[in-house]
Amino acid sequence: MKRLLIPLAVAGLSAAALAAPAQAEPQWATDNLAPKPADAYGIADFWLDANGASLRKATQYRLDAKDVPRLVSSQSQSAPDGKPGMTGLTTPKAAVSKNVNLPKTIGKVFFVDSKNQLRWCSASSIQSRNRNLVATAGHCVYETKADVYKNWIFVPGYYQGKAPWGVYVGAYAFTAYDLDTYDDYDGDYAFVAVHNGFSLGSNGEAKQVLKSEFDKFMGKKDIKSTELKDIPGGKTAEQQYKEGLDKYGPNSGFRAEGFTTKDPAGGNFQDSVPTNNEVEVTELQWNAAPAADENPAKWRNGDKGAVKDTPLTEAQYKQLLDDKAAGKVKGKVYKDDLGDYWLRQYYVIQWFKVTSGTKYFHDSYFIFPAAGKAKDVGRLGDVVGGQGFAWNQKMGQQVTVFGYPGAPHPDGDRPFTGVTPKWCAGKTATKQYQVNTFRVETHQVLKCSMTGGADGGPWLMKYDNNKRTGYVNGVTSLFADQDKNDRIDFISSAYFDGEVADVYNKANFAATKSIVGPNGEMLK
Repeated sequence: MKRLLIPLAVAGLSAAALAAPAQAEPQWATDNLAPKPADAYGIADFWLDANGASLRKATQYRLDAKDVPRLVSSQSQSAPDGKPGMTGLTTPKAAVSKNVNLPKTIGKVFFVDSKNQLRWCSASSIQSRNRNLVATAGHCVYETKADVYKNWIFVPGYYQGKAPWGVYVGAYAFTAYDLDTYDDYDGDYAFVAVHNGFSLGSNGEAKQVLKSEFDKFMGKKDIKSTELKDIPGGKTAEQQYKEGLDKYGPNSGFRAEGFTTKDPAGGNFQDSVPTNNEVEVTELQWNAAPAADENPAKWRNGDKGAVKDTPLTEAQYKQLLDDKAAGKVKGKVYKDDLGDYWLRQYYVIQWFKVTSGTKYFHDSYFIFPAAGKAKDVGRLGDVVGGQGFAWNQKMGQQVTVFGYPGAPHPDGDRPFTGVTPKWCAGKTATKQYQVNTFRVETHQVLKCSMTGGADGGPWLMKYDNNKRTGYVNGVTSLFADQDKNDRIDFISSAYFDGEVADVYNKANFAATKSIVGPNGEMLK
């Protein structure tokens, strides 16, 4: 896909509106994920088919790194590049509570990587003009040294293959130009504009219909077949079939089906035929079998087939003699005149009697009108709300971080399942850090033991535990083992400055669509 660099003026919202510095020349990258509703419909169906089987098969995304990185105090402590700003919410007071209520906005993003593996990360709905924006880590949208991931969706409130508020297919992705072009993890964040939510109805009640209506129906349907049998003292199966066909017509489900059976020949069958099947027998049975060129109408269970000799070691010979005595071996176990050991096995060619005829059936046709019927659940922000957005904030902020950790610690311990969201809370470090194993110069960090799978989860400033809202001031990017005990103890995020605000500004105006009509039909 072609990457576009768009000047800020094209976005339609000035830098001043977001308090970004006038002197900075923002650069970002934007990519198409699935802007056409027809493509988005197929992606939603891919994940929801078979009751969300693909959602359950997905595993947490893991960065391609041999060792868990350590944090190093950055030599280039970047100051805010403009005035601090917040947008999207009426500023709440940060509530202090031992218990943290999970926000409705968080969920998982699912995608298919270049190896066709089903993956997931964490993410959150965020406030935007069109109520359609998701914030996550850039590496959960853009593949390293490659393009955007395929089949990208957001599932708020995800739990064990269920999408309680629908599936939201990504339409457009926005990130830092340096991440997209140079894999620079100082820009490891992304905003994704998603289409309206999509859900599939349950099976509902079955409706019995004629075959003609059954053939036209494109949703879930089923056939129940009943074989017609002769009624003792009454009508034969053939008579029932003909009467049903005459009375109800060709769409009634009455049908005839030819059949052929093959039974091992055990008598004087004139219509016996040979097969390629060879069955092992004893030497006595083989000697009694007729030659293959004799009349097949004779009484036979098989013609003479192959005789196979297999050389043995002395130990194998002794073991097979014992097995022969126990009745476990059909062949002949012997020693020849030269002192060599052998197993001789005898085979006959099976013959079968072929029987042909006709069976009669009545098929009942059922459709499930409500099953799989697509439904437009509305815009993401209208359904689950959205968190605010903050930039150019001072370090040392109190934040609450959410995510779906699922990966084990470096020592192999796996305390998290990835099934339910977890959280960490505390103050970010007062200085920025670099990560030498990645292109990271100025990450903000937080002491937290969440592991992989929490990637992309929101860092919320001023989190109101009652309203369950705050301001996204970062997204989980990397995980670190700072004290070298093979346990994750710190997580990091790109620092949200004015450049991030510029990218958000562009994404804020992305328009998306509904992918299904009022009757569940796919829109083009």
